[in-house]
Formats: sequence, structure tokens, C-alpha cells
Amino acid sequence: MFGQNLEGHAEWEGESIKRQSGQGIHARKLRTADTMERSGSAGRGRDSPGRVLSRRGYRIMSRENILDDGINAYRADRYDSITNPSGIVNLGTSENKISVDMMAKRLAQPDMFHIDPVTLCYADWKGHYFLKKEMARFLTDYCRAPAPLDPENVVVVNGCGSLFTALSGVLCDDGDGILIPTPYYGVIDNDLQYYSGVRTVHVPLNSKVGAGETYPFQLTVPKLEAALASAQDKEIHVRGLILINPHNPLGDIYPADDLMSYLQFAKRHKLHVIMDEIYMLTIFKEGVEFTSVLSFDCLPDPSRTHVMWSLSKDFAASGLRIGVLHTHSSEVIQALGKVAYVHGVPGPLQSSVAQLLRDREWIDSEFLPTNRARLLAAHTYMAGRLKSMGIPYLDRASGLYIWANFQQFLKEPTFEAELELWRALIKAKVIVSLGQAFLCPEPGWVRLVFAEKQQSLDLGMDRLEKALCNIKAKLSASVEVASLKAIQSNAASNGVQHESFDSVEALIGQLQDHIQKSDWLSQNTAEDFALANPEVYVAFKEATQE
Repeated sequence: MFGQNLEGHAEWEGESIKRQSGQGIHARKLRTADTMERSGSAGRGRDSPGRVLSRRGYRIMSRENILDDGINAYRADRYDSITNPSGIVNLGTSENKISVDMMAKRLAQPDMFHIDPVTLCYADWKGHYFLKKEMARFLTDYCRAPAPLDPENVVVVNGCGSLFTALSGVLCDDGDGILIPTPYYGVIDNDLQYYSGVRTVHVPLNSKVGAGETYPFQLTVPKLEAALASAQDKEIHVRGLILINPHNPLGDIYPADDLMSYLQFAKRHKLHVIMDEIYMLTIFKEGVEFTSVLSFDCLPDPSRTHVMWSLSKDFAASGLRIGVLHTHSSEVIQALGKVAYVHGVPGPLQSSVAQLLRDREWIDSEFLPTNRARLLAAHTYMAGRLKSMGIPYLDRASGLYIWANFQQFLKEPTFEAELELWRALIKAKVIVSLGQAFLCPEPGWVRLVFAEKQQSLDLGMDRLEKALCNIKAKLSASVEVASLKAIQSNAASNGVQHESFDSVEALIGQLQDHIQKSDWLSQNTAEDFALANPEVYVAFKEATQE
């Protein structure tokens, strides 16, 4: 159902990627860091007085997300139904644009504009207590914690990206590794590695359902054990495990039993677990349950279990830059309190967010049910379009996106062909996120975001379908020509002389020419065939009479 299980596993080692198909796109981009570092960006030696940046500076400057080209093209040619109807439609960025109107309306209400003088002064960099209190109460209720969460175990900073950056610094030393199943939200690599030398150690998952598994890309404890053992063989000191639940880009929700088994694995090996639950309320199908690790009565290793959440996805507010971490570790809290100085959230914004979280009537009666209904409708629409195009996809109940298999549109099963397909779609004025941006071990998978306004979603899917039809036609023509050339080559090897042909029409013309020049028809008449095969002739005559 999900296509061929193509090999091409990507493996990070520090800042290099090796693929079975050759050096990957990421490796080429990251190699520029070493080049710029040695040259001083402008031809100057690394130790030259003219060198502007540090080695880390050149590494940061050169570090690129593979999706940057698409995002830059989109920003320069953004679709607008009135001012730029021929602009690019973005189905690649995971933002909830389908419900941003409700959030904007709520934030414009008068109760959001109260300014307490205390919010204009320096405060606890881990967050004002009034916000930590509301965050703890919110997580207690919506994560279904068995007991009220302590506000002192909460840290608030400017986004989950900052939390990943800060945690990598306080939990790991340079060269340490963190396990993470692939595919995953690839920007996490940047978050972890901008300031530190932490390595991501991949736990490769693929679309082929293995023995004892029930669904594609399934994470199992044996896969975690194998990845950890492989890292240890390479003398990588693994310090933690990152889990995304609900998952980005797969949309999977870990069952409670599986989730507990991952936590127990981490405890056996004394690994920190960073739980990214940023999509915990973005579940749009009835009867589907999400289990937060904060809901467990007893965590296997509380001091090494750290849970993060944000308003970005669940409340259609990625621009607010609010990220929250809950941990039972007082040492982690203290360490984060130091670095939170450079990741703080403005006081007045903290006040508005606290007020928003207090408004449970609006959250429970208006925003969440309306948001879920809109997401379900958009997901159903996109899934129907993909199905009509014959494109396999993972039918999941969470997230703002669909993980789909575009392997049939690749000219060959490589990551270079995947990148070529992605660029062709950008030329067709529609952006999706290609699988290698999520470090997917198989080329050809893409993430499509459906949480878009209907007009943009319609246009984006129309452009996508048209572009893919054209690409498929070109691929079919290429296969056809290749087959004809193979026949031609085979004929030549058997001593048959003929003209070269590059299409079916050329071949038919050549055959007609051979028939006209040949005496085969005159030597093999119907009468001769009837005399040689009387039983066939009688049967044919009876059939025509009927």
C-alpha cells in the first residue's frame, strides 16, 4: 500500500550525512561551513587577523535548512487572491492558518490589554509566577495529570526551539548524542546544534511493516536498542532521547503502552527523555485519544523526563513565541533559569497569555471544537484529492499535515530525484515539504499541510495535481523511449538493420515501411493458412456466422 521500501538511510555523524545514493544534499550544504571557516568567508585564513567570525560563527552562518530555497521563493512571491493571484501557495509550512482568525479576534478583546507595572520590570527569567501558575493548571487539566502540577516545575521561554537549544546545552557536552527516530521535524537539528556540538543519533523507521509491527514507520524498543548500540560502537556518548507525540511529520499518536516502554528503555540506559507534545490538542477525529506522559501515575524516571508544549500549533499562534517546559528536576530548572535570560518572553505578553489560558469557556466551547471541525474538513478534503490522484498517504488523526508517498513521481529512487521533484513543484507555484528535510530514510515522501484557508488549499491542490500529471506523463514518455531504444538495441544485436526511432509513432512508421517492402504477405495468404489449419478455419467461419 505504501510503495516500495526504498533504501537510502541517512545517518548523521556530527555534521555529516552519508547516504547509500552518495553524499546527501545536507552534507553538501554543511561542508560549506568547513570551507568558509578555513577561508575566513572571503579567502582569508582561519588564523588571519582579517577573519571576522569564530569557527562556531561560520558554522552557524553556513548552516542551512534544505527548505530555505522554497521559503525564500515563497516570501518573494507569496500568493494573495487579490494582489498576487499567480503567487506561490505554501502547503509546506506547518502553521494553523485555518483558525488564526479566531485567535486574532480573542487577542483583540479588551481584557488582553491590561498592563500591570510589574510586567514592565525585570522578573524571574523562567517566567512570571502568574503565568507559570496558569500554565501548570492548564497542563494539569489538558494533559490529565493525576495530581496538580507544581508551577515551580515550569519554565516559560520564547518557543520550543529555544527549549531544545537550552536543553541541549544543559544536558549534553560537546560530542554527546541524542537519539531521535526518523523521520522527524528536521529543524530540531539546528535547535540542538547552533550553540553546542550535540549529535543527533538516528533511529531509522521505514514504511515497510516489519514482523510484529502493525503500522508503517512504527517505533519499537528493539529499534531504539539497536540505534543505541550502534552509537556506542562508534564511541558516541548518548545522553537522551527525543520523542515527538503527536508526531511530526507522521501524524502518529503513541499508544500509552508503547510510550511507557520507551520511557522504561530510557530509564534502563539512564537517558533523559525530551517529550515534544506541541500538537497535543491538534487531534481532529472523534474517538482518538492522546496520552501525555504527564498523565502517568508513576513515571519510570521523573528527574530525567522533560515535557514541552507551546501555543504555536494548538492555538494557531506560532508568532507569539511561547514555549513551556515541565520537569521534576530542580537542577534542570536552575540551569535553564540561567540561560532563560536570553530566551525570555516580554512581560506584557506573558500577562495576555495567562489571561487567555484562564478563559476556559472560550477554549472549550468555542476555539477547540471549532478548530477541530475545521481541521477535520480540511484533512478530509486533502485526503480525498490525494486518493483521486492515486497517491498513498498515512491516514492519521492529528497534526496539521498529511505524510504522503510521491515515489511514483521520481525518475529514480534517490534523494537527488526527490529534490528535483520538489523544485519542479515550486516552479508550478506550490510548495510542499520534501522528506529529506525530515531526514526520512526513504526518498519520495512529502509532508503536505492542509490547515490552510479553503481558497488557497483548493488552488494549491489544483496546481499540485496539474504539475504531478505533467511529471508523470514525462516519466512515462521517458520509459517508453527507453523501452523502444532497448528493442532497437536488441534488434541491432541480432543483425536486423533499421532506422533509429525515438517514439511509438516512429516505430509504427518503420514497421509499416518494412511490411510494404516485404513479400511476406504475398507468401502467407489467408487461403494458404486455411488449407494448413482446417479446424481453425471452420471455427472461425462458425464464429463469424453467429
